[in-house]
Amino acid sequence: MARIEGPSAVADQRPGSGVYPTSPLGRAEAGIPTGRDVEWEPLVDYRRAGVSETTIHGAVAWASGTKVMHSFGGNVLCYGRSMMKPFTLKVFADELAGCTTEQQAIAVASHNGDTEHVRAAQSLLSESEWGLVRTPLDVPLVQFGRQVRRPRRWYHTCSGEHAAILRGCHAKGWPRVGYTLPTHPMFPAYIQQLRRFLGPSWTPARVARDGCGLPTVSNTVSELAVLFSGLARVRREDWIWDAMVKHPDLVGGFNRLDSTIIKVGEGRVVAKEGADGLLGMAIDHPDHPDGLGIVIKIAHGWNPQATWYVARAILGVLGFDLRNPYPLHRQKAFIVPGVVPPEHLARLEQIPTWDEWDPDRDQFLWDWQRCIPAPTGGQ
Repeated sequence: MARIEGPSAVADQRPGSGVYPTSPLGRAEAGIPTGRDVEWEPLVDYRRAGVSETTIHGAVAWASGTKVMHSFGGNVLCYGRSMMKPFTLKVFADELAGCTTEQQAIAVASHNGDTEHVRAAQSLLSESEWGLVRTPLDVPLVQFGRQVRRPRRWYHTCSGEHAAILRGCHAKGWPRVGYTLPTHPMFPAYIQQLRRFLGPSWTPARVARDGCGLPTVSNTVSELAVLFSGLARVRREDWIWDAMVKHPDLVGGFNRLDSTIIKVGEGRVVAKEGADGLLGMAIDHPDHPDGLGIVIKIAHGWNPQATWYVARAILGVLGFDLRNPYPLHRQKAFIVPGVVPPEHLARLEQIPTWDEWDPDRDQFLWDWQRCIPAPTGGQ
């Protein structure tokens, strides 16, 4: 075991030491590939005067029905995290059917913590029940200006989901104490929802505690794409799709990628961001009657701007016009062709990653080569 300098109550062989890794280099575990084992692919690179300064690596998967149509960047094993909220809430679809559409939308949200988000989340419970919510204390995810907020559970990006789960548990007659634990009845019911789309024998390779305290299960990127394909296929079975479409700004918030995608989809696209570095899109497309699911995973974690460029390219080849993100500072973004299947490459070349008001400010407007002294020819 790695040595920790100084006195330690949890040093090797002492009670409690088992919760720590045994080496800072990491250990290989059978069937659990790490990020070092994955052949990540470049998805987009930022260039200054033609030289790549930053390259964003990741993986993309397209699925229709249970078939994976396209995979780029490796079938990475990761945690679906907040991207899976539409599937979590399917456990309580009947119990929450009588809620307002605002309450339903905040139930599947990873919100910014704005006033309207907190109001909608709190409305799911009576004030006497607010103390049951077990989200961590947090400040708003996105704030305007230099605002100072005292950390509160309602500001946490998952507070709407937690409040909805508590309301659903009460309606089902399930205990509300321990709702964040895998021993609670909600967790096996959630696994059964995933098996609807992944097959009755599917079992996660790992279950971990998410940042909000709820269990999160491991999936490959291809499995996640199949799940989002299924979400599009069964979009009429409950309120989840319609609630997200009716209230996109409750799902995320101002300038959030998933909220913006839902708006441009005009009822045909549902998008959900997930930490760290995930975007899932469920698409109602005439070429894919079994539903189309597309998932983007950024290797280094949450990067909304890079993900936005990739999402714009993917949606663009499918006929949806997502605007560009805010421009980079004196750089230009360039998409790697592999993010779309080969049949879409011609269309991909017609989707610019810049706007006409976004010139090449990274270049001098004269011949810089004339400013360099001629080489002398010596060594």
